[in-house]
Parts: sequence; structure tokens; C-alpha cells
Amino acid sequence: MAFPSSTRYLIIGAGVHGLSTAYHLALQLKARNQGRGEDILVLDKTALGAGASGIACGVVRNNYFQPAMRELMAHNVDVWESDPKAFSYHPVGYMQISPESMHSDIATIAEQQKEIGYESVFVEGKQESTDYMKTIVHDWQAQGITSVLHEKRGGYANNTGAVYGLGGKAEAEGVRIMTGVTVQGFESGNGSSAITAVQTNRGTIQCDYVIVAAGPWVKSVWEMLELPRAVTIKGADGALHENVPTWVFWSLQEGTLGVDPNLQQTNDGGMPPVIHVDTDVPLYSCVDGSLVTDQMWGVYYKPDFHFGGVQGGAAPFKVEADPDDVAVDPYGPESPDFVVGEEFAHMWVSALAHCQKRFEGQMPKYKNEPSGGIGAFSPDSFPVFDVFRENCYVIADSNHGFKMIGVGKLVAEEICGAHSKLMEPFRFSRYVEGKLHPVSNSPFPWS
Repeated sequence: MAFPSSTRYLIIGAGVHGLSTAYHLALQLKARNQGRGEDILVLDKTALGAGASGIACGVVRNNYFQPAMRELMAHNVDVWESDPKAFSYHPVGYMQISPESMHSDIATIAEQQKEIGYESVFVEGKQESTDYMKTIVHDWQAQGITSVLHEKRGGYANNTGAVYGLGGKAEAEGVRIMTGVTVQGFESGNGSSAITAVQTNRGTIQCDYVIVAAGPWVKSVWEMLELPRAVTIKGADGALHENVPTWVFWSLQEGTLGVDPNLQQTNDGGMPPVIHVDTDVPLYSCVDGSLVTDQMWGVYYKPDFHFGGVQGGAAPFKVEADPDDVAVDPYGPESPDFVVGEEFAHMWVSALAHCQKRFEGQMPKYKNEPSGGIGAFSPDSFPVFDVFRENCYVIADSNHGFKMIGVGKLVAEEICGAHSKLMEPFRFSRYVEGKLHPVSNSPFPWS
């Protein structure tokens, strides 16, 4: 493909968000007789799914304390279910298993899932929760659990399968995808802030509209766009908090236990739901019985033939370095700074053994291979979906991105003139207006 000098719509990033937007924008343009897929160009500095979309756990869930997140995720699950084969999607369900300190939060989630018609089962009580789990996996033994929220929808998708499936759908609509192209800056003119061209390492591309879907690289693109490096946040008490950094980085903690995925079969011989456990009971080592932590902890896991074992993760931790000093590249498993180590492996496998007896003695089978990565987090750890510079739609989300396959559909609709109520709670203005998402008692910053 010859390097293009112009395009109507230029999308930066070939992960789930970028490719979903490209595909759905092509459909919208055709349906409205406003254009076609050939009007859309996707650029990526490396390759399809080379960032977070290629290494994410791939979990798809509705389990959020924030009403806006639950409603948005219900939409995303609809999109996953629309073509599970193409998206390599496994609709096995999802379980949030929690201690008493989270009971009221989870009860609220369960009630509101019912209100929006999202099928789930809510089990309350210590013995009731244990009994319910044993109907699914007979060796359940986790302590400190007083509720189970079992989402019957949701599940997980295989990373590369989903990304390539999206890419194939986009290309079938005429969308052009070019890899190995790095965005270096933007041009504007005619007395307007609107973008007229994108500068790359291979030349300048004139364009009418830009969509940024750069995942963990959003901070650098954000600064190229000359958008605010810090924000003012109006707190619940009405007080203004000045100069809060727009972007911070968190280190993602995930890995794989190299057992036969069939080890995690359910009592009836099927594949189980994704299991997510939060608890405040002390966690002890499955190797030597030593105390791992006496603080609240959380893990998630599922059998995954794509990863070749039981794959999952634990709560991330904030990167304390100044965001300006954090190197995103090399990304993920290639990073010398943000890959998980022995401490994560010890904690996570011990947590699996705490939950199910079948994982006792399995520590030697942990895959000692690079995994993990970093995400760029907004001030409240939730996405920003908004238009800047008049004609630049920024999809700023590298901590929920993979599961949000349907955001691209909403972005496409908004670009073509619609207004999405689902997207409204995620505008950048929410910070100064004090329209913040409620905070849960989960150990995960995004739940």
C-alpha cells in the first residue's frame, strides 16, 4: 500500500478501541450514505494488538459499582455477543466473590443489574456462598467470603483472536490499516484549533477528523495535542483540588499457571465462569506457610487455552515515579521495568490455592515468562471519551479498554451526529464539574 497523503478519518492505534471504531464507523458511514470504509485509515506504531489489547487478560464483565460503568458494559457485552466466533469470545459468565466489607457495594450492583435486565444470581451469607461455589467447583475453600454475585453473561475473549477478528471486519469494509507508522505531531490552521494534518515518521497525512485510541500511550498523544497536563477536580464537598496530574501510570499484574486448562473444569465437566475473589482474611504462602499479606487482597483467574493454562492477575499498583519519567516503551513483556516478578507469582498462586484445593502444590508450574505491563490512568481511574480540538475524538482508556469492544460503535455514532447518553458520564468536564463516579470498597482502583 502506498503511503497516503490524505484521508477523511484517521485513527491512531490498532487495538480494540481503534479497530472497533474503524469497523463501526465504516458501517455508520455506509448506512447514512455519508461515506465508506475507504475513507478511514488506521495507523499503529507497531502492529495490531501490540499494546495492552494484545496482553490483557481479556475478561468481560459488568461488575462495576458505578452505574455508568454497568450501563456501558451491558452495551459492550451486547457487542461481544453479536459475533462471538469472529471476536474469539467465550461467554462463560463472571463471578464476584466478596467479604463482608464489600457486601453493601455488591448488593447495590446486583440490584442495579436486575434493574437494567442484566441476568445475575446474588448469593448472601457465609455458608450459602460456600455451598453455592461448591455446586460449581467441589474443592472451593476460600475463607472470609459472605457474598457471591454470579453474572450469567460476560466471560473472556482471546486477545489476538479478538483483535484480528476486529481488524478483519474493518478491512472487509474497506478500512485501510497501516502498521509501523509513528505519530509525531499535529497541524492546524485557518485560525482554528481543528486538526488539519497528522505528522508521522513516514510523512504528513491531511485529514478531516482524528480519533485517538492510543491506550497506554495516550499521555504522549495528549501532550502532542496540547491538552491539559493537570486538571482541577471538584470534590464531593464542593472544594476544588488544583493541579491534579491528568495521567498517572499503574503497573498491571498478570500471569499464567502452566497447568492443563482442563484442571479447572467444573463439577459437570465444563469450563467455569471467570472467578474474581476479594477478601480481607490473611493470605498464607502455598509454599512454606509464611504470611503473604494481612491486608485486603484480590485475584481473578480462568482457564484459557490461548495462554496455555490458568491465567489471571491481581490488583495493580501505582507507579510512584513522575509520569514524565515513566517509559511506556518497550511495552509489556518486553519492558525491563514493568513485568511481574517472583513476588506476584508467589502471591497469586498462593491465592489460587487459598480458593481451590486443586491448586495446592502447583507453584512449580507457574510460567516463568515475562508478563504484565502498564496502563495510563485518569485522575479517577475511569475512561475519558470526549472531543477536543473541534475534530479530535479521544478514547482515553488503557485500563478497561479490551473489554469495551462496543465503545467504538458509540464513538462512530457520535462522529456521525448522534449523542450517546452512555458516553456522557465520561466527558472530561466531569472533573471540574464534580460529576465524579462513586468509589467502591474494592481493592481494584477501577471497580
